This record gives sequence, C-alpha cells and structure tokens, in this order.
Amino acid sequence: MLAQLPAALQNLQLPLRLKFWNGLHFDLGPRPNVTIVVKDPQLISQLTRPSLDDLGSAFVEGKLELEGSINEVIQLCDELSQALLQEDDGPQPQRVAHDKTTDAADISYHYDLSNDFYQLWLDQEMVYSCAYFKTGSETLEQAQQNKLEHLCRKLRLQRGDYLLDVGCGWGGLARFAAREFGARVMGITLSKEQLKLGRERVKAEGLEQQVDLQILDYRDLPQDGRFDKVVSVGMFEHVGHANLALYCERLFGAVREGGLVMNHGITAKHIDGRPVGRGAGEFIDRYVFPHGELPHLSMISAYISDAGLEVVDVESLRLHYARTLRFWSDRLEAKLDDAGRLVPERALRIWRLYLAGCSYAFAKGWINLHQILAVKPLADGSHTLPWTRADLYR
Repeated sequence: MLAQLPAALQNLQLPLRLKFWNGLHFDLGPRPNVTIVVKDPQLISQLTRPSLDDLGSAFVEGKLELEGSINEVIQLCDELSQALLQEDDGPQPQRVAHDKTTDAADISYHYDLSNDFYQLWLDQEMVYSCAYFKTGSETLEQAQQNKLEHLCRKLRLQRGDYLLDVGCGWGGLARFAAREFGARVMGITLSKEQLKLGRERVKAEGLEQQVDLQILDYRDLPQDGRFDKVVSVGMFEHVGHANLALYCERLFGAVREGGLVMNHGITAKHIDGRPVGRGAGEFIDRYVFPHGELPHLSMISAYISDAGLEVVDVESLRLHYARTLRFWSDRLEAKLDDAGRLVPERALRIWRLYLAGCSYAFAKGWINLHQILAVKPLADGSHTLPWTRADLYR
C-alpha cells in the first residue's frame, strides 16, 4: 500500500493517519490525532491534490470517514490541502441570477431543515447570527443578548419606533426589540418553518400587538418610508451580487427620512467577492448556502451609498463570529446522537463540517463580518445622530 501512495503524501509530516478500506494504514507524521478513513479506492488519486471541496464532498457522500476532534480534523485537512496544492485565489466569480422562486427554494433548503435540529445547538432565543462578546468570557446566551442589545442601541431604538427586521429568522431580535425597547416590529422571512415557530414564540410572550412576522420577499417591501428603523441580520449574503443595488434601494424606500438602517452580514476577503481558495467556497455553495454570494465591504458600502443612504459607522466582528461558530460546533458535537434522529446522516455531515469549518475560516481571516450603520438623510442633508459613539457604551 505504501508503494501506491503518491510521493507527495509520503513526504509530509502531519499528525495525520490514512486508513484504507483493507485495514492497512499509513501515518503521515508521528503521534497522529486525526484519521482519514478512505473507503473508496478511487480517492487515492484525489489525495494528490486534495482541495477542501473534494475532501468535504467525499465525507458528505460517505466515501471517507473522519476520526478525531472535528476542529482538529478541519485544521489538519486544511494543512494537508495547503501542503499539496498551490494557494490560489479561487475561481473568478460566476454571477448568479436570483429570482423570487430560486431565493425561496434556497432559503427553504437551509432554514427549513428542522427547527428541533437548530434548537439543539443555538441559544435559547435561537439567534442564528454572530454573537457579541464584550469580554470573551460570556456564555453563548449572554453573548447573543449582548448582540441584540448592541444592534438596538446602534439603531438608537426608542419606545414606539416602528422597526423593520429583514430576514427575521425565528424572531429573536424582533421580540427583544419589542420587549426591551418598546418598539413595534414587522419581521419578514422566506422560511415557513421559521415563521411558524417565530409566531408561536411571539404569542407565548404576549407580544402580538407589537410584533408582526410575515412571509415576504425584500423586493416586495413597502416603499412609503413607513419604518423609523431597518435592521437586516445575516440576510444580504443570500441576495446575490446582481441584486445588491435593488436590495439597498428597497431598504432606502422602506425607511423614513432621518431613519437608520443597520446591515449585519458576512463579507468577502477579496474585493471582487470571489470565494476563498482551495475549494472552501465551492463546498459552502454546493452543500450549505446554494447561490450565496459574499460581497466585499467596499462593494456593499458602495451600493448602500448609491441607494441614497449615508454610511455612518462600520464595525468588524470577525473574531466574534469565529467564537460564536465554535460554540455552535461544540454544542452540535456534544449532541450528535440527538441530531442524528432529527436530520438525515448526509445533512448532519454537512453541518458538522460547515460549523467547524466556518469557525476556522473566520479565525483565519478568510471571511469577515461587518455591521454597517447608515442613515437616510433629511431633505437638507442633515441627520440627528449623536456626535460620538459614547452613548453606545454607557
């Protein structure tokens, strides 16, 4: 078996064991802590150029098994790929046509998997977006409450404000804004499963008079400036580069003059928005977020400005998301048996790689997370925001 292995593999020094379908194994370095179990002989040739997409796909399709801590698995697979592949900048971006039908199907694929599955590893409020760690020592629950408060404070939310929550998920932010800040909230989603549970939670908290959750596409938002504030969390990643201008125009039309718009979402490393190299981006597109496209900070900021909004504050939460995803991954890994009863094995394999892999990607700086606060200026170009950020941290 050793003679059949490519020389490039034999010369590596990684704490990684290759175990083959016939029981034989080969250690790539001393004291291996991760094992790749090759179940399909045809994979041997692929191991000479193991892109992250190839390795992930083989695991998802059951052609190989991965043994060891999922976080160590991700790191060792990256090191293996890095050692045997030339670092590249990923393929040139192929722009995706996004229409209402395609977007609804993509959202359903990801978010309608199983509410019970998400409840296994999210916080109690089921906030499926980057948490906010003031010290780094918070629990996930504390950090998610921090994030909800941070967003509302950045929006200078006041009692009686009418807030639009674009991509409201299970309604955690909408309920928080209503309960803690006295806002009226309209939340929109394309996920029927999210809407069902979100409405149940609104009713359970007695917030029906303040919170209205609906199935609605952002393209159909009212354009009469009825909302005092707009927040969009983890949503614009699904819009697609081709529709970013329209997306920003719809937010502009929804908010009143002097109102604030907060866009919280994942941003690309590269200015043109192409995915990170060695196949990681391709894996996410294939298995996790079909047709998702990440814009660079400069790209989304330009579209926000072109729509007529003024960018007034930008904050990176990249390391916060690395920690958030690590929490999610660790929680899922601790409940794999329960998860296996809720979703198909293939789906569980995808999510194990996705959560641990994205935590690694944010920590490495392959992708980022930015909160972009914008204002719709008054007719004379002014606005009423405070002169400094001091009010946010009192």
